[in-house]
Amino acid sequence: MEEDHYQVLGLQSGREGSKLSVADIRKAYRARALVCHPDKRPDDPNAAALFQKIQTAYELLTDETARKAFDEFVRLRDERLSREHQRASDVSSKRRKMMDELNEREKAFDAQKQKEENDKAEEDRAAKKLREEIARIRAKHAQKSFNFAQSFAEAAKKESKADSGQALDKEKMVKATWNSLSGCGDYSAERLREIFERFGTVEDVVIRRKGFKKKGSAIIVMGSKAEADAATRSPCGDLSNPLLVLPLLSSTTNSGYQFEDKQAEADNDGELNNIVGAGYHAYEDSVLKKLQKAAEKAKLKKQAQQ
Repeated sequence: MEEDHYQVLGLQSGREGSKLSVADIRKAYRARALVCHPDKRPDDPNAAALFQKIQTAYELLTDETARKAFDEFVRLRDERLSREHQRASDVSSKRRKMMDELNEREKAFDAQKQKEENDKAEEDRAAKKLREEIARIRAKHAQKSFNFAQSFAEAAKKESKADSGQALDKEKMVKATWNSLSGCGDYSAERLREIFERFGTVEDVVIRRKGFKKKGSAIIVMGSKAEADAATRSPCGDLSNPLLVLPLLSSTTNSGYQFEDKQAEADNDGELNNIVGAGYHAYEDSVLKKLQKAAEKAKLKKQAQQ
């Protein structure tokens, strides 16, 4: 069934073979038989089998009915093989197309991933620069506040030379309060002395604690009233547990911002809860304004006495 009888006789197969005449087939048979006869090939063990194929092919192709059936079979077989070949070619083409599309998608994915990494790196650089600028502005603001405190202390020191008497000893004292149970650390006398020495001489530090209250307080004796005033106008303490610094007693020159001890303690507790960030700056500004008003009143009163 699978033997191509036209090719056995040395003829063209398929559609070309179906057009051959019986005479062409007989002529081809004779030529092949003369060459492939077993007597011509005594040393070839396959000579008899080959000659039998030639004989069978000749008998089938010279029979009109058998030849038509064989031609039909060859035609259908060739068409099937052609379809299978075309199908395999289409599958191969589709496979190549799919592979090309997959490669393109992988390239697009890699390009997108690289773009995202570049964008993230650019964002990180921008965030780092922003943090640096914020740190620079904060340092500038802190230095500005410190310079203001120093200049104010120097100016106040000149004015305080004319002051004398027992009242001056109390005016150069300030009261510092803090949250002692916040978990952010407490203040020792050595730590308070270190903090307030930036405003001038610290003569004494007395820590006062009442039982197990949440608030700790201390009295700091500065070297002069001007230094005490400077301490009340600047932020003090650690950022995690800042100090609220107020004058211990108001004097005649600071009558505009008198604070009683109990009222100051109540205010301190409220301020300690909002002592950092915008709340801290608002509190600092309010105290500074009160001090400025008091200084203006004292100046006017002094001019009136003169």
